[in-house]
Amino acid sequence: MDPVVLVAAGGGMVVVLALSSVVGGRAAVAAVAAGGFFALVAWRPVAGTYVYLVTLPFLAGLGRDRVLPVFRPNEALLLLCIAAAMTGGYLRYLNGKPLRLRFRPIDGPLAAFVLLSTLWPITSMMLRGQTPELSDMMAVLPICKLVGLLLLVRTTVLNEQQRLRCIRIIMWTAAVIAVLALLQTRGFGPVVSLLNTFWSPEDSPVTTDRGTTTLGHAIATGDFITIGLALVIASSVRGILGRRERIVLGSFLAAGVLASGQFSTWIAALLSVVVILCRYPGLRRRAVRLIPVTVPLLIVGAPVVSARLEGFGGERGLPISWLTRWDNIASVYWPHIADWGFLIGVSPNSVLPAPDVWRELLYLEAGYLQLLWVGGIPLFVGFAWFAIMLNRQIRSSADHPGATGACASALEVAWWMVLVLSLIDIHLLLRGSGDLIFTLIAITTGVIEGDRRVQQAPQRSCVV
Repeated sequence: MDPVVLVAAGGGMVVVLALSSVVGGRAAVAAVAAGGFFALVAWRPVAGTYVYLVTLPFLAGLGRDRVLPVFRPNEALLLLCIAAAMTGGYLRYLNGKPLRLRFRPIDGPLAAFVLLSTLWPITSMMLRGQTPELSDMMAVLPICKLVGLLLLVRTTVLNEQQRLRCIRIIMWTAAVIAVLALLQTRGFGPVVSLLNTFWSPEDSPVTTDRGTTTLGHAIATGDFITIGLALVIASSVRGILGRRERIVLGSFLAAGVLASGQFSTWIAALLSVVVILCRYPGLRRRAVRLIPVTVPLLIVGAPVVSARLEGFGGERGLPISWLTRWDNIASVYWPHIADWGFLIGVSPNSVLPAPDVWRELLYLEAGYLQLLWVGGIPLFVGFAWFAIMLNRQIRSSADHPGATGACASALEVAWWMVLVLSLIDIHLLLRGSGDLIFTLIAITTGVIEGDRRVQQAPQRSCVV
């Protein structure tokens, strides 16, 4: 194991200890730990990126006001990392070191998308004579957080070795999440109890029919595992991973895809296979060798798949959750969008009070409708521009033989997953997986031409 990754894991433990100190009332200990971590990131900014990625799947699922007021723990950690990295950068600038800030072709579309996701929805409300509330302001923060993460990764992950470390952190944390999903769906008592204690709402205990894990969300868990698996395949093709490492990671992650218990994840997995085989035609013949391996994976995931398929029964033949989702869209959200709301948006906040007594809130579970609800046609066009430009960048980077190419190939899978599955969910902004997507965007688009000459050894043939 890379010693730097171990140091990052140790830094993650410091963060966890600091948060537990806050919970336990030992604020002084937490302040000292946070101050030490701030100094470390100011001195070595990339350490902040490593620690954030190590702790991401375990902190992102902790709710606001559960550990810290207002913020989720991972949001507070990201703010601390950004502040420390900026402080260190400013001090180095005062000592005569130039700033590494360059404009990339993707930055224009990205800036437009961010402005249309944040400033425009608030402005639209005010133009219609409405006063934005705190919930409206909070609703635009997720995209701000993701852009902050993109800038942190782009300005701290600067060479091939650092990119490789990020790749390994993402893959191994995804494998841990996959194991947790497997244990949860198998009803393993200690894991279910732990998730109920820290990663579930007080009035909604975790279930064993889907793998919500420490992300607290089955769809986010599935996306996280799928992106990790795409990275394993893209890295294996380039000879970055050893045989044993890719077998262990691939087995856990493939089983975790089934254990997520989400139809959208299974669709994403099939879509990933299509994208990968199109990107690497040479794998089509080798894919036949993986058929025997799928048998034990199907046996492991069979109980979860069987439980989900039981929903296709009853009078209407579809799962109740699907029917409820359609009813929410048709009766609550669509009338507002159709009443000219699609032109300039309805509200930054798509979470609405429920009209019935058995639930408190309604969620808009349709990604493209979410764009129209938040920002109308301007936001929809801004997203389309960003998607087209990013796809061009991915195509130009996916053939890179090193870690950058692996990230670009995994991003290609993740981006197609976003484009297709946004028909049913806003996958781009899901906790955990959204962070991974923007991390991959930062690495893929952050490489300048001079960096492309610093490559790994030539691509080696390997069995995936």
